[in-house]
Amino acid sequence: MNSNQLTDEPEDGVYHRIMTMMSSSGTPFRLIDHRPEGRTAEASALRGHALRQAAKCVVVRTRTAGSPPRHTVVVVPGDRRVDLEAVAHHLGGDRTAFADRRTAERLTRCRSGSIVPFTFHPELGLLADPTLLEPEEIFFNAARLDRSLAIAPADWAGLAHPLIRPVAQHDPVAVG
Repeated sequence: MNSNQLTDEPEDGVYHRIMTMMSSSGTPFRLIDHRPEGRTAEASALRGHALRQAAKCVVVRTRTAGSPPRHTVVVVPGDRRVDLEAVAHHLGGDRTAFADRRTAERLTRCRSGSIVPFTFHPELGLLADPTLLEPEEIFFNAARLDRSLAIAPADWAGLAHPLIRPVAQHDPVAVG
């Protein structure tokens, strides 16, 4: 796999898939062009919103005795961290850990730092913390480091159909 080819899908395939989904559903959203950035705090500053409004997406691997590992995109507010024990509990696993970068990029078809809060791979689940639904608007990189999407959380949830469970650590991430 070379650096320009994550899968057999074109590099912008996930971006175009999301844009098509938004357009065909009539869901209101805003596109924000910005300098390429994949780190949550820095991307939030470029987009001009509070860190808690960022939809931070990470891929985790959950193991259950006697079964192959399962992968899930976990979405938490940008000022929180993923609680791996809570994820394991809600997914019925014995242990959860962050997926390696190559696996995360292969399953999401997105480069690290641009993973979206949607899943388009049959082996990838979607789990989100309920606090993500609290702000008026949430923001995330739209499968590109230089373009982000702003959307009402209820509209996102209606399109993405995530499992909603408390999976964010209670102590906000220190930013400084």
